[in-house]
Amino acid sequence: MWISARNLLKGIVKKIEVGAANIEIILEITPGIEVTSIIKKSSAEKLGLSKGKIAYAVIKPAMA
Repeated sequence: MWISARNLLKGIVKKIEVGAANIEIILEITPGIEVTSIIKKSSAEKLGLSKGKIAYAVIKPAMA
């Protein structure tokens, strides 16, 4: 898969919190530095996310 985003953070899935429609993913970028993301359940299933797996956070810049 090709991504043009420059804001790409590699980390390990530290925690997964399942909600009614969404899933909260906590990604540890480096010891003590975490990024939290909320995605749809269907997206998490397609990505095969699970605790301990390597994943990437892609951050889109806000447009003014």
